[in-house]
Amino acid sequence: MPEPRISRFELELLKKLWDLGSASVREVQESLPEKDRPAYTTVQTMFYRLEEKGVVRRLKKIGNAHVFEAVLTRHEVHHRLIGDLLGLFGGSAAPVMSHLVETGKLTLADVKELEKRIADLEKGS
Repeated sequence: MPEPRISRFELELLKKLWDLGSASVREVQESLPEKDRPAYTTVQTMFYRLEEKGVVRRLKKIGNAHVFEAVLTRHEVHHRLIGDLLGLFGGSAAPVMSHLVETGKLTLADVKELEKRIADLEKGS
């Protein structure tokens, strides 16, 4: 069964949750920028969806507030999202890398770091 996808908004909520450690829906909602802040019930619904996807879990309930923590780490979520992106290109990183170079988002320093990581991986094989 494929892993459930994580939307941009869900990722934004996860980032706040990672920063806070564990938090209630209200704490996460209030940590979002005031401009265009979603309603409490919207954030609550998204947390319930993330819980169904196995990305967060409820730790406890304090009064009416549920406290959540992330099940997946930033690295695991990034890995999943990058896998989804590469899947759109048939698994090939070439179009993504080409775009990063063309837009200046992949620097020579980045390339050198990648070369170093590849060399380290080859040594370990």
